[in-house]
Amino acid sequence: MVTMGQCYYNQTIGFFYNNSGKELSSHWRPKDVIVVALGLTVSVLVLLTNLLVIAAIASNRRFHQPIYYLLGNLAAADLFAGVAYLFLMFHTGPRTARLSLEGWFVRQGLLDTSLTASVATLLAIAVERHRSVMAVQLHSRLPRGRVVMLIVGVWVAALGLGLLPAHSWHCLCALDRCSRMAPLLSRSYLAVWALSSLLVFLLMVAVYTRIFFYVRRRVQRMAEHVSCHPRYRETTLSLVKTVVIILGAFVVCWTPGQVVLLLDGLDCKSCNVLAVEKYFLLLAEANSLVNAVVYSCRDAEMRRTFRHLLCCVCLRRSTHASARCASSAQASASTRIMLPENGHSLMDSTL
Repeated sequence: MVTMGQCYYNQTIGFFYNNSGKELSSHWRPKDVIVVALGLTVSVLVLLTNLLVIAAIASNRRFHQPIYYLLGNLAAADLFAGVAYLFLMFHTGPRTARLSLEGWFVRQGLLDTSLTASVATLLAIAVERHRSVMAVQLHSRLPRGRVVMLIVGVWVAALGLGLLPAHSWHCLCALDRCSRMAPLLSRSYLAVWALSSLLVFLLMVAVYTRIFFYVRRRVQRMAEHVSCHPRYRETTLSLVKTVVIILGAFVVCWTPGQVVLLLDGLDCKSCNVLAVEKYFLLLAEANSLVNAVVYSCRDAEMRRTFRHLLCCVCLRRSTHASARCASSAQASASTRIMLPENGHSLMDSTL
């Protein structure tokens, strides 16, 4: 008989799963195989793309700017998320029952830390872009020390949220507070995590909305002093496209998972959150792949660096690759938003 208020540190994973009503399979079911296959594919793609981003930022001196330090930190967080999800894929399904309590908390902590670091860095990038655009600068002039402190702050917050459940924010001593999706965690933890991510999204919407209208007004003022301004429509549409992609990717990848986390955290008895949790977690992990595309591949200089790195790899296999590498680097061009006051320009990808 289970007594509330008693701690169950010596119980098995199966004990807590039974308490929460979450099925713990003893064999590989078709849906387990599908989830693991998709998860491994996404994890490998996340690892490769974000390693490429980090290599590009490290190898190109033009990227030694605050915004690219933050992009590098985003790639590092997403790389960590890929590793965490890969670890999950090798310790899920029937293998979950063989985990110790400490092993389960390690598995969960890796995911929570990496995803929190990724979301927090997205907000930091939005704030840095706001500072740069308002100052009519291509790159922020934040001192490197402040950028380092910002990055350290992101990881301290991420580690705090990731490690807190294992030390205090669990339900090992209060089984009535256990969530269904994560049977060893308190429902309040899931609710706080979901609400904090929602708050980050609302802040990002506010920041990027302010950036959009600010740049739009400046371009309009420029158009009023020029009889014919063919780049106005192109510039505005490019900015709208970038903002929509940034916010749209976040909504598509994160909203489903945050909704089910919040429903579970609020103890919604009629909500069948267990039926979709694995797929929504996979969708959130896919955001680590989308980030590399949205924040890096839309940058012309970043694309040139990617091609250079890939050509250097191909060069080891073929002596003719150098010619193709040189021609591709010369062919690329960047789309810029010209701000009239002092001649500075902002690439659409920097938003």
